[in-house]
Amino acid sequence: MKNKRVIIGLSGGVDSSVAAYLLKQQGYEVIGLFMKNWHDDSVTISNECPWLDDSNDAMLVADKLGIPFQTVDLSEQYKERIVDYMFNEYERGRTPNPDVLCNREIKFDVFMKIALELGADYVATGHYCRKGTIQKNGKDVYQLLAGIDGNKDQSYFLCQLSQEQLSKSLFPIGELTKPQVREIAAELDLITAEKKDSQGLCFIGKVRLPEFLQQQLKPKEGVIVEIPESNTIYNKSQPEFSSNEERLQYLSQKATYAVTDGKIVGKHQGAHYFTKGQRKGLAVGGTTEPLFVIDTDVNENVIYTGQGKQHPGLYKSVLFISNDELHWVREDLKLQVDETMQVKARIRYRQPLQNATLHKVDSGLYVEFETPQSAITEGQFAAWYLDDELVGSGVIS
Repeated sequence: MKNKRVIIGLSGGVDSSVAAYLLKQQGYEVIGLFMKNWHDDSVTISNECPWLDDSNDAMLVADKLGIPFQTVDLSEQYKERIVDYMFNEYERGRTPNPDVLCNREIKFDVFMKIALELGADYVATGHYCRKGTIQKNGKDVYQLLAGIDGNKDQSYFLCQLSQEQLSKSLFPIGELTKPQVREIAAELDLITAEKKDSQGLCFIGKVRLPEFLQQQLKPKEGVIVEIPESNTIYNKSQPEFSSNEERLQYLSQKATYAVTDGKIVGKHQGAHYFTKGQRKGLAVGGTTEPLFVIDTDVNENVIYTGQGKQHPGLYKSVLFISNDELHWVREDLKLQVDETMQVKARIRYRQPLQNATLHKVDSGLYVEFETPQSAITEGQFAAWYLDDELVGSGVIS
């Protein structure tokens, strides 16, 4: 019997290098593929050309492991599916998550199709997560499980994968911790053993986001307004609700601010460069506590801020996801209208899991947190778990 063929995305980092080695140990026929997703060098920082270094490192690793290697240029699809989408979201005043999208649209879609055309049985990546398989009504159902290393668990970034994509995926390092991965790389004397983890947009390398955005979204000057926490907006008494859905809708609504609600404390170069919860880059001094962005209005080009991490403008306990942006990794667990589910959820990578209840309604899904959450940001992904299994996710609307 012929060994199963796995095509692994070699990024030139330590995680995918060790993943390739483990697959080889497990007896798979392994082929390394480097994805080039960016070719506009005008926006990378300084004169570093990160993708060249990375593809070179990936090639040296493949050589050392004795596996075939090639590079594939996906920059066109990347621009279309990720970059254009990002600009579109920023223009709508939302804050996209390119890493989640990159996995859904590039690594596990475009890349996966190429791999399958090359006769691969599976596609593998160096993500810290695990895949489980259970039987349900005589059919295989795939589970997306958190990585063993709680500190590095990357299941959140894969929250948009489908059963179809999971069926063809392998995550060889999900059972290991980062220190163990580095140790294996050092023992094998891989060039990537000591390499720092990559920062910046997935695969674009070191791009400064504001500069990158400025190329497309023209700067325009606007005002920064500080809203005092004594503002009446925060002290409204809750109305009587005739239904639970009405209550959830009320709690999920964001406050509407006007410039007259606070005082003008500075100027900015474009509301769409800022995101909720952001503290850096406001360049306003003289406040007792640092200012945080509590809302941005891209139509009026105004940034609303509040003093301190505990400002009430940062907190909300309910978020909404519309049906067309709702995704179940476990389609078999999908909620029907009026059903609820107790879950653990997070609204950003690395956030400790929070207790929450899902409420399915006609128009979508409400996620209600036990404790109010800071900086729930439109355009970002909320993901929910049962124990250590990620079962669904959606874009916060």
